Amino acid sequence: MKQTLLRVWFALCMLTISATAWGGEPDLSGFVHPEYFITPQKLHSMLGDPRLVLLDGNNPKVYRKGHIPGAVNIGFHFLSKTVGRPGDPGWGTSLPIDRLEKKLRELGVNDDSIVVLYSDMFKGPGADGRNFWQLKMAGMKNVKLLYGGLPLYRSLGYDLTRKVAKPSPSNEGALTLHEYDPSWYTTMDQVYSSLGKELIIDTRTKKEFDGSTNAGEPRGGHIAGSEWMLWLDILNKDGSPKSAEEIKSIMKDRFGLTPQDSFTVY
Repeated sequence: MKQTLLRVWFALCMLTISATAWGGEPDLSGFVHPEYFITPQKLHSMLGDPRLVLLDGNNPKVYRKGHIPGAVNIGFHFLSKTVGRPGDPGWGTSLPIDRLEKKLRELGVNDDSIVVLYSDMFKGPGADGRNFWQLKMAGMKNVKLLYGGLPLYRSLGYDLTRKVAKPSPSNEGALTLHEYDPSWYTTMDQVYSSLGKELIIDTRTKKEFDGSTNAGEPRGGHIAGSEWMLWLDILNKDGSPKSAEEIKSIMKDRFGLTPQDSFTVY
């Protein structure tokens, strides 16, 4: 298991969204934090903007089959510790801030950048969400998730390319980061102390929950007492989030949760 687990307060959950008009600009007014997202329409209009740093979180094989023009492929672990092998202590956890800054400089990121993250969540583990979480936790202000990811962007008819985009490393301009904000995560010790007192949800595949180690886990299984829900269950087939009422209903029916409850996911 990862040494750091994301803690979610459902009352602040950013997946509280109103219905989206079919084919039109998504209505983000129902989100608690609409500023976390950029719509496919807005992103398409920004392509070529020198401030834009567009990061593709897909597996390199998926990236090479088609991606948004100008997007640099960073995959899932570009911002993580990868010394050793999966399962080694610390492997896959967030880079220290000084190393994170170096990685971002390799991508040409500074405080004036507009960083947009996306992936095809149906062909991978949702690396854009993981990378977004890490950058927000480090204090980055102008970082956004592509609403609906690559599936929705593609379904709207926008062109993709197979041309590999190269990053533009730069040390120009300030890059303001701070130590990871603990309000964005929980620790293993905190999880242990809350066992039996607070709901823990495992959002991996059912095979992983049941014991598969195909994703690189050092051992199979799940945290004792945790319950299972695949993270894709709160998304529509086009990659966009389900409506607020649908999400509330899912969480209420499956776990008895309300928007006032807190719980941990991993």
